[in-house]
Amino acid sequence: MTTAITVQGIEKAYKDLKVLKGVNFEVATGSIFALLGSNGAGKTTMVKILSTLLKADAGSATVEGLDVQSQSFEVRESISLTGQFAAVDEILSGRENLVMVAKLRHLKNPGQVADDLLARFSLTEAGSRKVGTYSGGMRRRLDIAMSLIGQPKVIFLDEPTTGLDPEARLEVWQIVKDLATSGTTVLLTTQYLDEAEQLADRIAILHQGVIIANGTLAELKRLLPPAEVEYVEKQPTLEDIFLALIGTDGSADPATENSGAGTSGKDKS
Repeated sequence: MTTAITVQGIEKAYKDLKVLKGVNFEVATGSIFALLGSNGAGKTTMVKILSTLLKADAGSATVEGLDVQSQSFEVRESISLTGQFAAVDEILSGRENLVMVAKLRHLKNPGQVADDLLARFSLTEAGSRKVGTYSGGMRRRLDIAMSLIGQPKVIFLDEPTTGLDPEARLEVWQIVKDLATSGTTVLLTTQYLDEAEQLADRIAILHQGVIIANGTLAELKRLLPPAEVEYVEKQPTLEDIFLALIGTDGSADPATENSGAGTSGKDKS
């Protein structure tokens, strides 16, 4: 398996504050790699370095075999970045946002590129509306769609589901999975444990500027001894309740709409 991203000994400080203290990891081509950590762990700083927006104080990093410092222009041609907040123009329509980016990338038939992406991200009906009328989930889908214009080989998603409701989060998760399936390498940062667990092929835990663990979910689980459980009553999660009540198509489930409480089952494990 080829390597899309290589990070070796990256350090970064802001005056006296050391944010990254020798970070090392690799990301396989076509995989989803999660950089997991709490606020202030250095996740966004690492993404900025890899996307050529910030220079490291020490160490080296390559993206698609290109050095992020000495070959920054070539790196930018092969990547795309989606930040924590949707970088969309609210005055323009969804389609106009996509056409604008396609023109900036000097693509042929920018209108067709926009229409194809609107269809791919289930935004065709909303394409002519101003983005200012979009929900948070719709804005995030449009933002990711814009980042895919030009077919980048690597995409960086910096906390892609921040501020989204549960249904919108699931939509973004499916988009990320589809990207990897199509061969795109995805590096995402997150502070949500369930997000890393659901999406990532490999997870690196960044804490106080260093990687303290790196592996698949199964490998990370082996770091702790399994708990012995003889009998467990499985209660529905809040996400289960929410999705059951609204229905998968957004309409309320008539079986539960007027009920005062849900039901729970029992499982043995």
